[in-house]
Amino acid sequence: MPTVIEAIMNRSSKRKYLTKPVPKELQEKILSAAQMTPSGANMQPWITYAISSSEVLKNIGDAIIEKMDAGILNDQFIQYYPINWVNPYKKRRITTGAALYKLMEVDRKDNETRIQMWKDNFRWFGAQTVFFVFTDKANIDEAQGALIDCGAYMQSLMLAAQEFEIDSCPQGSTTEFGKVIAQVLNIPDNLALLYSVVLGYADKEDKINSYQPERVSLEESVIFID
Repeated sequence: MPTVIEAIMNRSSKRKYLTKPVPKELQEKILSAAQMTPSGANMQPWITYAISSSEVLKNIGDAIIEKMDAGILNDQFIQYYPINWVNPYKKRRITTGAALYKLMEVDRKDNETRIQMWKDNFRWFGAQTVFFVFTDKANIDEAQGALIDCGAYMQSLMLAAQEFEIDSCPQGSTTEFGKVIAQVLNIPDNLALLYSVVLGYADKEDKINSYQPERVSLEESVIFID
């Protein structure tokens, strides 16, 4: 059983999964652990749809890809990425993407392959289970605290999964098509999709799962005042 530090240090996002389902009892254990995530005023603003239906996941993916093919870049409840990228964040984004494409031997001019890799997000990288996390729109009406709390909840989900040797990948990509997902799932009008987390058993033979983006040093991100 990994320690908390080991789980944090060893976890990485996996982008190719075996067609091996995550048992419902393990999903329940992961969700029960994540439910203990702290939140402001104990509001627990997350509402999770834990989907393992291959038909439903395919319908969601088909709907998103149809939008993409029509040239629609997003149909979202919240703006996930910056409107104006500035450094050092822009540079980190470019470096991360370039390293992944280099690993997969995809030329930067090979737009077709790059688009197919992006669409893999909406085929859930072959995983059989995806957690879609929503919150009530009232929670994020001119307020951001619920977004912070739901971010902590996402980390809890992924770290809890590690205990059961279940791999994961958080998906900002689905945030960009949140309204599409809500429509397919017939979600109540008061809810907004924040993100999704793919869960499953990584294909250890696929080289894409060897990818581990670099993290900046403490000197670049931490200011100590003693």
